[in-house]
Amino acid sequence: MSSVLLYLHGFNSSPGSAKARQMADWLAEHRPDIEVLIPAQPNTPAAAWAAIAQSIEAAQARHGDGLRLGAVGSSLGGFMATRVSERYGCRAALINPAVRPYELLQDFLGPQTNPYTHERYELLPRHMDELRALAVPVTVPERLWVLQQQEDEVLDYRKALSEYSFARLSLECGGDHSFVGFERYPAQIVHFLGL
Repeated sequence: MSSVLLYLHGFNSSPGSAKARQMADWLAEHRPDIEVLIPAQPNTPAAAWAAIAQSIEAAQARHGDGLRLGAVGSSLGGFMATRVSERYGCRAALINPAVRPYELLQDFLGPQTNPYTHERYELLPRHMDELRALAVPVTVPERLWVLQQQEDEVLDYRKALSEYSFARLSLECGGDHSFVGFERYPAQIVHFLGL
């Protein structure tokens, strides 16, 4: 069996984000046997999903039937990781996940600049339709672990508690959208994912 951890960054982020690097660094030191995939997702939803699916399909081609996949997603990446879990039948850890991002991101329509890549683009109403089309119902909540901090300044943590009410949940007081103290979790996440 070959283990692959797929890390999905959030909106206007990149593979260079702090949590992505912390996860990759921990794996390099403690579990170098796990292949880490951190795809650079395009800034629009349908293109981002296509890049994610392509990364998974390439891993499937490399490893064949021996692939054991687990996903980690932060914010909008948590929304995408939920889709990965449902489509590919794997476990996923969701960090301050975005719930119904097609509603949340209505406030961000218009010109955008990704602070990591400096790429400029425009977020349009059709991108909200793309997000809506990517939403999936959670059918196997025990495959999901939601890590949530109450003082997330971007997302209302109560929406995640409602959306993922039957999933495993770790709710912390304080914190913020970056998930303060994430470095405490990589070992537990890898164990939960079964990698």
